[in-house]
Amino acid sequence: MPEQNLTVNGETVAVDAPDDMPLLWVLRDLLGVTSPKYGCGVGVCGACTSHLDGDAFRPCVQTVGETTGREVTTLEGLAADALHPVQQAWIDEDVAQCGFCQAGQLMTAAALLVRNPNPSDADIDEAMSDNVCRCGTYHRIRSAIKRAARG
Repeated sequence: MPEQNLTVNGETVAVDAPDDMPLLWVLRDLLGVTSPKYGCGVGVCGACTSHLDGDAFRPCVQTVGETTGREVTTLEGLAADALHPVQQAWIDEDVAQCGFCQAGQLMTAAALLVRNPNPSDADIDEAMSDNVCRCGTYHRIRSAIKRAARG
């Protein structure tokens, strides 16, 4: 197997994995990074959402070969020494119920706020529309994003 070099949460790592291995499996199985969850495997549920060079992406449909040499950030690397504003807002708004989708929701929300620091309800709904929450906490997710935007 070829050695793949990528940066995950600020740390350069080398993994022995075939080019076509989904990055989600590299993260979870080879590197022990567990916040991105396997939900659907086809990029439609959002449970695995992470950042690739700062943009939200789905590592379940991106291969390690496509991410070699790029910056991958998961929830574990979202904030260095304190909670990221979206993490704090999630706590303040009591968003999580089962929690399965929350890492993907948080990573999508963080990417949204970089692109649009003052999103409207419509902006939030559009950005978050591809992240499924089986518990239905969408109204609390929207409230948390608005709270994080206010600072």
